[in-house]
Amino acid sequence: MSQTLKPPAALSMSPARPAPRLLSAAGIAAGPLFLATGLAQGLTRPGFDFTRNALSQLSLGALGWIQVTVFLLTGLLVIGGAIAIRQTLRDTPGGTWAPRLLAVFGTSFLLAGVFSADPGAGFPAGAPEDRATSLSAHGTVHMLSGAVGYLALCAAFLVLARHFAADRQRGWALAVRLVPVGVLAGFAASATTAAAFTAGAGLGLLALSAVTARLAVPKGR
Repeated sequence: MSQTLKPPAALSMSPARPAPRLLSAAGIAAGPLFLATGLAQGLTRPGFDFTRNALSQLSLGALGWIQVTVFLLTGLLVIGGAIAIRQTLRDTPGGTWAPRLLAVFGTSFLLAGVFSADPGAGFPAGAPEDRATSLSAHGTVHMLSGAVGYLALCAAFLVLARHFAADRQRGWALAVRLVPVGVLAGFAASATTAAAFTAGAGLGLLALSAVTARLAVPKGR
């Protein structure tokens, strides 16, 4: 009597699970939430000037708790999106390091919420009109966490380019390679105007939302 045996590879194969919709939605919402609330606060809080002040400074003053909450919530949403991307890209090019780097990016928002930026450039009321020339301990942690977080985000985009290239999505592969250039260019121009820094940071956040939306539903579903 003959017996048909399944090859070992067939026994070990398991289809990738789609990421839970709630986690995917969290990652998509993170950037728009942070930027929309920052814009609303910047337009309504006395003394705030987008050309002189960074959104991080909105965590100062009597209403600073709003921005602190936004920082913490954004960090949690980004980390949720990173988990969704990890589940979607499991066992694919970029599927290991991209989620890890995005988790670092999300953690940087949690630190930025706990350690506030320093006052300066006329905000909040009573702050010196000039930019701060020295940083406090909490201001240093805030700045370093942001720098490390956005470098991790830029690295994640470059890693995700491998995934898109392997999946023959050349347009997306090119786009995620160009986003870090725009982010870093905005940061470099921040010495001239704070609006450039905000634009660079906003580009990174919106690009992450777009990429998360693209990856939320695996190809073929």
